[in-house]
Amino acid sequence: MNRLEKLLGKYVAEQVFPGAVALVGRGDQVEVAAVGSLDVENGAPMRPDSIFRVASITKTVVAAAVMMLVEDGRLALEDTVEAWLPEIARPNVVRTPQSPVEDVVPARRAITVEDLLSSRAGYGWPSEFTYPAVQALFPVQRDGRQPRTYPTQDEWMAELATVPALHQPGEAWLYDTCSTLQGVLISRVTGQSLSDFLAERLFGPLAMADTGFHVPATKRDRMTSYYQPDSAGRLQLADGPDGQWSTPPAFPLGHGGLVSTVLDWAAFAGMLVSGGRRLLSAESVRQLTTNHLSPAQRDGGRLFLDGQGWGFGGSVDVEATEPWRIPGRYGWVGGTGTTAHIIPSTSTTAVLLTQRGATGPGTTPAWLTDFWTYAAHF
Repeated sequence: MNRLEKLLGKYVAEQVFPGAVALVGRGDQVEVAAVGSLDVENGAPMRPDSIFRVASITKTVVAAAVMMLVEDGRLALEDTVEAWLPEIARPNVVRTPQSPVEDVVPARRAITVEDLLSSRAGYGWPSEFTYPAVQALFPVQRDGRQPRTYPTQDEWMAELATVPALHQPGEAWLYDTCSTLQGVLISRVTGQSLSDFLAERLFGPLAMADTGFHVPATKRDRMTSYYQPDSAGRLQLADGPDGQWSTPPAFPLGHGGLVSTVLDWAAFAGMLVSGGRRLLSAESVRQLTTNHLSPAQRDGGRLFLDGQGWGFGGSVDVEATEPWRIPGRYGWVGGTGTTAHIIPSTSTTAVLLTQRGATGPGTTPAWLTDFWTYAAHF
């Protein structure tokens, strides 16, 4: 039993999650562990190539895909998005975050591609959910762990256009919605679905054969089930192999719709660690993995960021305030019990996929911090 297997096996034994797969790598040294089972009900053993709903770590992939279009010359960071996202070209913005949704002013400027990539377009979740404009966003920005609740992307854009922005473009960091918008942007710029573009430009070249927005029947024997803890901490089935991801979605969700494996994700992470590996330039990787937020913007997103910065599509550690925080560490976590980071300074990749859903932002369970600490000192 390797050390990583022992670390994760403890949480399986304590029934924190039925199983998990993890990979930590640094140069030629790679450790992979698969522990527990695919599900509670049948107990089939977990495998290194088991397939998981990766939730919000989808965001890093979609941001990288936007940067591909920038390198293609089809977009520029300073471009306004009105040609492709006319529904929100110049949105109404609530006068203050506390204002009623009817009390709006025009946006002072148009939303740019960089606003979307840095999650500063004015749409998304703040640290305070009681604001009227945030309450109006809830029926639109649905739970990404339930992709079948979403309409088509054009219908979703029309819904979003009825909700005023919470902040002026460029003013504040807000979570989640900008990554959904990045997926729509890719689709409209290319004339392809987000699924097809990612398959052609990222998943194919990186041999990420098990990554996509649904799981075909031929692979469903490797698909994990996903659970939410009840009030007593007992795991309740939220989605099985024949559930939400068993058919292609009406709207491939850029903020959280992918399924993947640890091995596939390590291929994507390896591309970033290597400086782009002919898919992206070193400068694009630097843009992805560099903090773009001011201290005030970081503080405004403290419920989600907990002191971290934000690059494009993922957080960036800016201070070594915890044993697992290494300045420059880049990546994110997913609400289905997933986490994936790279540490550019040490060329480290760390991916952990579980089936235990998060109950909300602002809490960091011990199994996450244990894994992060292990990876930081690998």
